[in-house]
Amino acid sequence: KDDVAGLSIANKFRLEVRGLRMAQQNVSQASTMLQVAEGGTNQIESIVERLKELATLAASDNTDSDGRARLNAEATELISEIDRIANDTKYSGTALLNAALDLTFQIGSGNVSDEDQINVTTSGGLLATDLGLDGIDLTDLSGAQDALDSIDSALTTVNTVLGEIGAAQSRLDYASANLAVSVENLSASESTIRDVDMAFEMINFTRNQILMQAGTAMLAQANLIPQNVLALLGR
Repeated sequence: KDDVAGLSIANKFRLEVRGLRMAQQNVSQASTMLQVAEGGTNQIESIVERLKELATLAASDNTDSDGRARLNAEATELISEIDRIANDTKYSGTALLNAALDLTFQIGSGNVSDEDQINVTTSGGLLATDLGLDGIDLTDLSGAQDALDSIDSALTTVNTVLGEIGAAQSRLDYASANLAVSVENLSASESTIRDVDMAFEMINFTRNQILMQAGTAMLAQANLIPQNVLALLGR
């Protein structure tokens, strides 16, 4: 007789493993998405740091009006590049940096939000307007000095977003490791149950074979008895 209860548990484990493997794919894709977002944010951070260098030069009396004009022209181009990066940093068509992120990733096989889902949020977008950089003007001393405050604030915002992305990536790393352990353990449990059931069936099969062979031998012996009796009587 089949171990129905054992097979039922093994099948349940198999379904659970399938669900967890899909969750592993989700975690992998989510991690890739955040890596894309982090890469774009790092580029924007580098640009903002360059803007600080330009503003620092423009805020000095050592720089004349022509020099400030050149610095301002570069700053204008860099600000446009910030917008381009923020708008073009995408994953599967989803823009990642031109607005605050609010994404949910399924990391388990169930529907318990705290255990099976990760919500990734960022505090804001990284467009020039979000960073307060769209109005900076380095063509005069006062404007350059004001720009330094705006740029420092922008750097704080960018670093905050980087921290939020990094925290989400860290959680995904832990989730990935936990899923790998769960898949390994459940797969081993399923295999153990099926191996035990197979061993049980082999024992039954062997026992039945022995009984059948014994029965056949006994029947053969029984068939020989009348022949032996007749042989004795015929002497």
